[in-house]
Amino acid sequence: MTMKILVVGGGGREHAITRALARNSDTEIYSVMARRNPGISTLAKKVLLETETNVPALVDFALKSGTEYAIIGPEAPLEAGIVDQMEARGIACVGPSRAAARLETDKAFCREMMNDHGIAGCPEYRVFHNADDAVRFIRNYDRDLALKPIGLTGGKGVRIMGEQVDRAGAIEYVRQLGGDVVVEERLIGEEFTLQAFSDGENLVPMPLVQDHKRAYEGDQGPNTGGMGAYSMPDHTLPFVSERDRKTALSIMHDAIKAMDELGHPYRGILYGQFMNTRSGPMVIEFNARFGDPEAMNVLSLFSSDFSDVVSGITEGNLPEKTISFSHEATVCKYLVPEGYPDKPEPGQPVVPGDPGKAILYYANVEEIDGTFYTQSSRTLAYVGTGSTLEEAEIIAENAVSAVQGKVRHRKDIGTADLLEKRCAHMKGLR
Repeated sequence: MTMKILVVGGGGREHAITRALARNSDTEIYSVMARRNPGISTLAKKVLLETETNVPALVDFALKSGTEYAIIGPEAPLEAGIVDQMEARGIACVGPSRAAARLETDKAFCREMMNDHGIAGCPEYRVFHNADDAVRFIRNYDRDLALKPIGLTGGKGVRIMGEQVDRAGAIEYVRQLGGDVVVEERLIGEEFTLQAFSDGENLVPMPLVQDHKRAYEGDQGPNTGGMGAYSMPDHTLPFVSERDRKTALSIMHDAIKAMDELGHPYRGILYGQFMNTRSGPMVIEFNARFGDPEAMNVLSLFSSDFSDVVSGITEGNLPEKTISFSHEATVCKYLVPEGYPDKPEPGQPVVPGDPGKAILYYANVEEIDGTFYTQSSRTLAYVGTGSTLEEAEIIAENAVSAVQGKVRHRKDIGTADLLEKRCAHMKGLR
């Protein structure tokens, strides 16, 4: 029986979702995106080019197309209430309601929810809505701080006082935000990502991934949306113990339970970004959807029928026993325009080379008369898979290095040297 599924979003994450769905020949894919993604377009039966937060237009397209399900890729339409309006018209969604998505879209809500429900992994924090109050606190605080805008920032809004900015810079940043900021203790450790499918009660975890936010090699430069990520064949990471992984998953279970108690059942993808500290995993943030690039890592390994997961999430009966991922390593490397993230150079031609065994995911790129052009954000991503991390890294690096144009990438993602540094850092902390 044919399933008609709408995928909302046009980035690398959504290309990975679409590719996973397309492996089932009985799945009919429809797409809505602001700019045409060449990879998605070849897999979708019909495409609507529309701003993803124009919810009425998206609902109308879904109804006219006869879609039964929708998968929401980015966070902005979740904040705009797309799930509430889709489901009110009978379209089941993989994605939380607007109220449940506040786990991501409202950092103050997330911290206060964790605190009120006694959920582990919550750092020391203060919520401010007045710049003068926040400034007074910062001036009197003698340790490093993480400064987080309360709303969405595309993964680029966090500033660390003591590393990225000094005290004067922190005060200036808080004033720029108008005082709506969460001020937290700075967490020291190694970051990791745990993503899970949720049907509102049950969680099915995916392989652990480590993202690389910094723009340049050696973890230097400003934060980005993510320059790439890697995962290991055993679905864990060498600096994350089994106890750490179980603790992180337990925290996510508790968050799902708390949202249900608040009257906002959470259905969709729950993304937990954790800092593995001396004392165990602490929550950096939750996201209400797949990560980007992490979606490309895990979905490149996904070996089940993704359509079954879609129906299981929306119907409240996740098929946990049939959800599987192949036991291979993955390395994802993003190509970005020169100058990214501060001053990207859009409109530059890009010529992909021979990808070899790598999987190509299209992101923020425009195709005109058969030529690809950079836009203002991440351009193309290549994922290498292999029996070892070394094999996966070589496949990804060969593919990404073959691309010609004014683009760059981080060569160190997935390398043995960088992984050894991660492990040594964690060992030193513990």
